[in-house]
Amino acid sequence: MNASYATLIGPIELAQHLRDADWVVFDCRADLVDPAFGQRAYDSAHLPGAFFIDLESGLSGPKTGRNGRHPLPDPASLAARLAACGVGTHSQVVAYDDAGGMFAARLWWMLRWLGHRRVAVLDGGLQAWMAAGLALDDEPPRSRSATYTLALGPDRVDTHYVLEHLGRPDMLLLDARSPDRFRGENEVLDPVGGHIPGARNRCFRDNLDARGCFKQASVLREEFAGLLGAHTPRQVVHQCGSGVTACMNLLAMEAAGLTGSRLYAGSWSEWCADPARPVARGPA
Repeated sequence: MNASYATLIGPIELAQHLRDADWVVFDCRADLVDPAFGQRAYDSAHLPGAFFIDLESGLSGPKTGRNGRHPLPDPASLAARLAACGVGTHSQVVAYDDAGGMFAARLWWMLRWLGHRRVAVLDGGLQAWMAAGLALDDEPPRSRSATYTLALGPDRVDTHYVLEHLGRPDMLLLDARSPDRFRGENEVLDPVGGHIPGARNRCFRDNLDARGCFKQASVLREEFAGLLGAHTPRQVVHQCGSGVTACMNLLAMEAAGLTGSRLYAGSWSEWCADPARPVARGPA
């Protein structure tokens, strides 16, 4: 039986399957303040055979000014884009970046949203790959294509859902932004500082150890249990600034065996676009 990875994969395990016909690797490197960084870094060197997918044009849809900084793309268009890189219904997909997984986790979640569960993030990213002494190259990947069948899952909620459940005990919002941005301080990406009332802060970086890898599942489970209290994982809704770093919290919960939480993809940048929506500032 073929190996199957649904949350994280180590560099040695990935290297053993890098040339497998049913495995597809994506370079998700990005920089929120330098949109050209990812392509530039990929062109310089990447994992052998990896395809590049851009945060702005590949992992996001058109912006309207009201739907956040990284709105979700049309799912059929995304599926077609992935299929053009060889992702079929039964492919094993691996995503990596050089930022602890903050961009790779976005692709990981998006594939799960499309109904695909054989997708994992390279734990430790490019740095772990290089630390293991594994090679990079600058060659374009060979042309591939596949057929992908959409099976959209209930992995996301919208603004209406968040508004409807605000203050109710059956929803727990976890905000993945840095503590200062959560409090409404030092906001540099969005026009309004603060957080959605009732949200709790779990910075995405808190999921990583000193090496830049995800903490052990038992550690993550204990840390999230302290945040969840009496809430079940299914009642957790993750958000951040634009639905990117929140995916790291969702990935961490899944890796810890706390399954079923969901993403508010529009996140703070969509929420604060309407001045009628309530805003909280300061600590939770």
